[in-house]
Amino acid sequence: MRRSRRSSEPFFWALFSSGGMLAALVMPALALCLWVARPLGWVDFADLAKLSGGGVGSPLVRLFVFVVISLALFHWAHRFRYTLYDGLQLAHLYGLIATLCYGGATLLTVLAAWVLLRFP
Repeated sequence: MRRSRRSSEPFFWALFSSGGMLAALVMPALALCLWVARPLGWVDFADLAKLSGGGVGSPLVRLFVFVVISLALFHWAHRFRYTLYDGLQLAHLYGLIATLCYGGATLLTVLAAWVLLRFP
């Protein structure tokens, strides 16, 4: 009897959906803080860093930033993969595209972890 190989597709769909949800909830707040509130003087990040114990220096903040970055990268990888398959009709390059997209997201996630660990 031949065993069927389990697909990794549900795992990547879970990363895609959680990354999209988190990006939809967090990215607008970050954009508002960084590109609207700060230039208008509504938020003073020097005071905020003092209140939060150093900003990105806190392990919980670093973990949160890492999760947001990594899930957003895997959301991008999954969306880009299916854009190449369906939009550009490159389904015949299934393995190569999947490896490049998810490998790139993994590599950039490792890079983000390295940067966050080295951040003062």
